[in-house]
Amino acid sequence: MRGSLLAGFMTWQLLKVVMACLAHSWTCSGLLLIWHLLLMPAIAKATLVSYKPNIVIFLADDLGIGDVGSYGNDTIRTPNIDRLAKEGVKLTQHISAAPLCSPSRAAFLTGRYPIRSGTDQTDVFRVLQWLGSSGGLPANETTFAKILQKQGYTTGLIGKWHQGVNCKYRNDHCHHPLNHGFDYYYGMPFSLMGDCRVTDPPEMNMPLRIKLWCYTQIIALAVFTLIAAKLAHLVFISWKFIFLLTLFGSLFFISWFSSYGFIRYWNCIMMRNYEITEQPMKVERTAPLMLKEAMSFVERNKEGPFLLFVSFLHVHTSLVTTEKFTGKSKHGLYGDNVEEMDFMIGRILDVLDNNNLTNSTLVYFTSDNGGHLEAQERNARWGGWNGIYKGGKAIAGWEGGIRVPGLFRWMGVLPEHKVIDEPTSLMDVFPTLVNLAGGTVPQDRIIDGRDLMPLLQGLVQHSEHEFMFHYCGILLHAVRWHQKDSGNVWKAHYVTPIFQPKGSGGCYDIRFCPCSGERVEHHNPALLFDLSRDPSEEVPLSPETEPLFHMVLKKIEKVVEEHRTTLTPVPQQLSFYNSLWNPWLQPCCGTFPFCGCDKEKEKREHF
Repeated sequence: MRGSLLAGFMTWQLLKVVMACLAHSWTCSGLLLIWHLLLMPAIAKATLVSYKPNIVIFLADDLGIGDVGSYGNDTIRTPNIDRLAKEGVKLTQHISAAPLCSPSRAAFLTGRYPIRSGTDQTDVFRVLQWLGSSGGLPANETTFAKILQKQGYTTGLIGKWHQGVNCKYRNDHCHHPLNHGFDYYYGMPFSLMGDCRVTDPPEMNMPLRIKLWCYTQIIALAVFTLIAAKLAHLVFISWKFIFLLTLFGSLFFISWFSSYGFIRYWNCIMMRNYEITEQPMKVERTAPLMLKEAMSFVERNKEGPFLLFVSFLHVHTSLVTTEKFTGKSKHGLYGDNVEEMDFMIGRILDVLDNNNLTNSTLVYFTSDNGGHLEAQERNARWGGWNGIYKGGKAIAGWEGGIRVPGLFRWMGVLPEHKVIDEPTSLMDVFPTLVNLAGGTVPQDRIIDGRDLMPLLQGLVQHSEHEFMFHYCGILLHAVRWHQKDSGNVWKAHYVTPIFQPKGSGGCYDIRFCPCSGERVEHHNPALLFDLSRDPSEEVPLSPETEPLFHMVLKKIEKVVEEHRTTLTPVPQQLSFYNSLWNPWLQPCCGTFPFCGCDKEKEKREHF
């Protein structure tokens, strides 16, 4: 609608010029030529925007902004991602709403700071810990997929979800992607943790599992019998003996079930829609299956319009990489994993090309947060590189945790090889896609994202974001102010983590920097930086070095007070209770607790 109105406005202006020319007998040819050269391309683009494009989203997991060639990396090969930068628009100040996956992705899907939906918490639980817990993206939150679905789009999500599954009982699927606007889902509803790649000790065969389960039941039955007999005064056994027997039975169950793969069987599963296809997942074939599913989705829905959201498991540890790419990069296993992801992106772009969908498809690439600096395995670095920016994953204030790649390509509509240095957010994708689809941004809630299309097309020069708030859990750590009249981008830090080792940029002794407690430092007055002059945040400003020091902090503090009045209490999805593992919420393929299946293998054997 916006494109049509803009085109109509420009056409009317053209008619007025023509009439003025005729009325005053001017030489119109020169004026009309100038108008054609300067404004007709904009009219054409604005008209095209009024149509519903196909949309393909590529979301990496924990990819550092410095890991991509188009952002300065020269040791990892990312030709397909770099192709998007050459053929589209590159954002250099693209900011995630949170430095960790669960809250970042919730904000991305809804266009709202995670604190508004209750999907962020304090240091204890900052992401979903168990697939069998009750926390997740609330049902009353509206995703861009849900609105696009109502606008006639076929919507698909391939890959990582990590926004919960069940609420009150197994298979209620209240947090499932299919209940948040996606017509089709194939992927991992949790996140690829290190436990998912464990293969030793070997899996127990069925007779042994049945025998051990039988032993456990016998112990449990004995305990309950003794308790009942004790209460009925039929036996004279001490409570101490019953307690020890109960403790022995619990330890027996935990020991054998842990070796059987407790975490791997509970969290590391694959689903197709509501059906569990692998439990536990076979990580060595996950990437090829995801790629096949993404390509197939495009082929099935090429008549459009469609939304394909490819949410990669790359490059989260444990960096599971197929043999084809292992050992091929110059940056170890992490580089191998990045290059495999780039290959997958290239194959999907090829499908768009082969089906003549390139010019009718908006493609977007980004990461959920910065690279995980502290990720290491046997003294080998497994985390990403955040370029010149300080900090990384889990750190909300410093740029390394929240500044991510942002690439948009829409051939014939967006300019090619354009760089935009304005502050933008992953939350901006929500209103951008909703408007492109002809939908309406919800008016019953605060949407923190802003429509990016005018900025991407060059119709405006400045981002609509003046202030951006950087939360660590539910605590505000920093605020960014884009002073548009001067071009300055101020950043005030109220809380910063204490790095260990000192000056390292991370918390290597505890793997994740906390949001509060003894390992953070509070600043009063706040640490102030001008990112337009010091993007690495190396030298904090002072009243002696910056004449506007007090004015800037006073302005930011006033805006923070106003922002806090917009926050309303909501149920905390990552509270202690909602983060507990509940057996009755655990997705299970088979008979609980003996969950397990491999339907992908069964399907191959059948055919």
